[in-house]
Amino acid sequence: MKKMILSLLALVAVCFSLVMSSCSGDEERMQILKVYNWGDYIDEELLTEFEEWYKEQTGERVEVIYQTFDINEVMLAKIENGEADFDVVCPSEYIIERMMRNELLLPILTPEFEAEINARGINYFDCVSPYIREQFSLLEAPEGEDPNDYSVGYMWGTTGILFNERYVTAEEASTWDLMFDRRLKDKIFVKDAFRDVYSPMLIYAKTLEARAAGELAEDEYLDLATIRELMYDSSDESIALVESYLKRMKQLVAGWEADFGKEMMTQEKAWINLMWSGDAVWAIDEATSVGVDLGYVVPREGSVVWFDGWVIPKYARNLRAARYFIDYMCMPENAIRNMDATGYVSVIATEEVFAELENLSCGEMVVSDLSYLFVDRDGQPIEGSDSVLVDPVLYPDRSVIDRCGVMHDSGPRTDKMLEMWSRVKGDNLSEGMLVGIILFFSLLFIWGVWRKIDAYRKRQKLLKRRRHTKNKPQQQTR
Repeated sequence: MKKMILSLLALVAVCFSLVMSSCSGDEERMQILKVYNWGDYIDEELLTEFEEWYKEQTGERVEVIYQTFDINEVMLAKIENGEADFDVVCPSEYIIERMMRNELLLPILTPEFEAEINARGINYFDCVSPYIREQFSLLEAPEGEDPNDYSVGYMWGTTGILFNERYVTAEEASTWDLMFDRRLKDKIFVKDAFRDVYSPMLIYAKTLEARAAGELAEDEYLDLATIRELMYDSSDESIALVESYLKRMKQLVAGWEADFGKEMMTQEKAWINLMWSGDAVWAIDEATSVGVDLGYVVPREGSVVWFDGWVIPKYARNLRAARYFIDYMCMPENAIRNMDATGYVSVIATEEVFAELENLSCGEMVVSDLSYLFVDRDGQPIEGSDSVLVDPVLYPDRSVIDRCGVMHDSGPRTDKMLEMWSRVKGDNLSEGMLVGIILFFSLLFIWGVWRKIDAYRKRQKLLKRRRHTKNKPQQQTR
C-alpha cells in the first residue's frame, strides 16, 4: 500500500511538473512574434522599432524572430504540415486564396481588436488603398467570408518586360510579340514562375485568336472583364495553347531565372527579361550606375497585377502581437521606409505617401493618372493624383492597370499547369547550351578514358618493375 501511495505521489509530481513546464513555455512563446516574409522585402530596422512600439502601446514585451522564404509553395508546405507556428506570413494573392479555401487563416481585424486600436488612436488599416482592397475582394473565399478580413495588402506591382534600350525600343517592348523575336535569340530570360508567365501568355494567345477570328481589329485588345475571366482559366485547352506558345519561345530563351535575371540584364548578357516590376526597379537603378540604360513596359495586350499581403496562419500563437505588427506595417511612414529599402510599391496610398512620390522614384518620370490608387479619407481622389509626375515602373498609369488581371489559385488544376511548365523547361536547350553540354560531357568522357589508360600503363610499369626485381640475383650481406 505504501509503495502504491508513493507511486501515485510521484505520478502527480510528474504531471504537475509537465503542466507548469507547459504554462512556462506558453508564457515565453507569448513574448515572441514569428514573422515569415520574402527575402529583402522589409526595412529590418523596423523590426526592432516594432518591439519598442508594441511595448509602448500594450505594456508587453515581444521579441521578433524574422525568417525569410523565396518560394510561396515552400512557405505554404510548412504551414499546411503544421511544422511551423509562424504568427505572421506574407504570401502572394493566389496562395492567400488557397489558404482561405483550406481554412488555414485566422481573421485579422476582429471587432475586439479594432475597438482596442481605435481607443488608442492607432488604427492604420484604413491607410490601405481602396483599389487594393477591391482587388483583394476578388479573391475566392468560402461562402460568406470577406478576403479582406483575413489578409491585408503589403506590396504590389505588375509583370512586364525589362529591356535594354540599346538593342530594343520601348515600342518594340510594348507587345508580347517581342518574346518571339528571333533577333533576340539567347538574349532572353524569363522569370521561373509558371503563373506569372502562364497568365500573360494566355492573354496574348487569346488576343491573337480573337484577331484571327475577326472579333478584334489589329489595333484592338481584350477588355478588362475578359482578362479577369482568363485569370481563372486553367482548362486543358488553354494549358495546351500556352504550352505551344512557350515551346516556340523557348527556342530563343537563354534561361529561366528565379533571381539572377536582374544581374544578367545589368551586365548586358540578356537584352530582355520577363519579370516583376519590383525587380525591374532594382535592375534599372543598378544598370544606371554602370552606364547601361534599361526600361520596363507592360505590353499592350495585357498582363498581371500581383499582390503580396499579411496573413495570420491558423497555427499562430501570438495573435495579439501579430495583429499589432500588421497594423504597424500600415503606418504611412513605415510604408515609405519599406518602399525605399526594397524598391517595391506599398499598398498604402495616403496623402503622406503621395507627397513622397517624387523622392521614391528612381527612373524616368512621366505624367500618370494615379487617381485609382490615391484617395482621401472621404474616398475622393487626392487633388492632383490624376496628373502626377512619377516613375511609371513603380506606379503604373490607370491605362496600364485597366488591362491587368489578378491571378487566382487553380486548385486541383495546379498539377496540370506544373506538368506543362516542366515539359517546357525540361527540353529548353538553346544551340549554344546544347553544344556546351555535349562538349563538356565529351571532354569528361575523354578525360575518363585517358585516366583509365594512364592507370593501366602505370600498373604495367609497376608489374614490370616488380618482375625485374624478383628475377634479379640477391646480393649477399654480412
